Amino acid sequence: MHLQRAQDRGDSRERTSFVSLVDIPHPNQQIRFCRSPDGVRIAYAAAGNGPPLVKAANWVTHLDHDWHSPAWNPWLTELTRRHRLIRYDPRGCGLSDRLKVDFSFEKYVEDLEAVVEAAGLEQFALFGFAGGGAIAVAYAARHPDRVSHLLLYGPFIRGRFARCTTPEQLAEEETLLRLIEVGWGKDDPSFRQLFVSQFLPDGTVEQWHSFNELMCLSASPQNAAGLMRAWFASDVSTLAPLVRCPTLVLHPRGAIRVPFEEGRALAGLIPGARFVPLDSRNLILLEHEPAWQQLVEALEGFLPIASISTEPGGLRLDELTAREKEILEFVAQGLTNTEIACRLGIHEKTARNHLSSILGKLDLHSRAQAIVRAREVGLGLGASR
Repeated sequence: MHLQRAQDRGDSRERTSFVSLVDIPHPNQQIRFCRSPDGVRIAYAAAGNGPPLVKAANWVTHLDHDWHSPAWNPWLTELTRRHRLIRYDPRGCGLSDRLKVDFSFEKYVEDLEAVVEAAGLEQFALFGFAGGGAIAVAYAARHPDRVSHLLLYGPFIRGRFARCTTPEQLAEEETLLRLIEVGWGKDDPSFRQLFVSQFLPDGTVEQWHSFNELMCLSASPQNAAGLMRAWFASDVSTLAPLVRCPTLVLHPRGAIRVPFEEGRALAGLIPGARFVPLDSRNLILLEHEPAWQQLVEALEGFLPIASISTEPGGLRLDELTAREKEILEFVAQGLTNTEIACRLGIHEKTARNHLSSILGKLDLHSRAQAIVRAREVGLGLGASR
């Protein structure tokens, strides 16, 4: 563990606290800034290599410190494994401007548009986590030519205010926001623990403690409440049917913060969307859960990876799945099935079955022949074991 000095720019005074986050190494990322149409400065970062994958902002985040979170690090590691991940801190949060910012769902969509333009992206896959899912849906509906694939995890159609049907329910949500405003910045972590237990009900003590402190580090009490209030009022029920790109929706069955039914219903509104339920109560799926591997396999089967060029008369790789292309790259590097399985976190038998499928599709007769032919089209060259 290490100590980080946190300065909350959401207050006119310097607020210093010491938070303990896990000392996890992370890949080099480039942090830049752009301005939203209303002048608010938005911090965004890029890490990893491969086709671009843009992550729409969700609630409180911090571009740097998220990497040190035991809950978020596995997600970021997985998303940067085969893609260039572009993510940003929402207005009022993390490294983005925190003072004198307006919070509204429309502003959130404009912030995403500004980041996309600043990053110089023409077409990309778009990922929305929880509240970020609503932003992603709105963007995909408005810019059908820009979004190649839409990935949604734990999303909702309507925010909590929009889902309220009685005055009592509305009063409960207002009380929740008031609790953030008066208790979020206190040294007593029990005020923030309410939200930790809703995001990570089955997390470890270490994960709870780290996530609690990450929330405090990421936003001031007023900004955390302002961010949430705008999401509570959002409603993308009229925008979801306008989405035209391939869409994958995943949702934990027992999620407390965002009901399972909201994710299922959203998938039903988006034409052709595929819905994958995950057996978990944690809104932020944890790496040690059995559903984690299901998540990883769903992402690998859905998100685009870098295309592999072929020379005239060379292998035709169009029929291979994303996973098969990845395994063929490892085969070309000279890795064994055992080594490939270890690299990908799959069973050796699964790696062997994938190789058999590859040989059949490419009309090859042996592993040795696959290595030779794959290297002829540029796979596995210069790679070290």
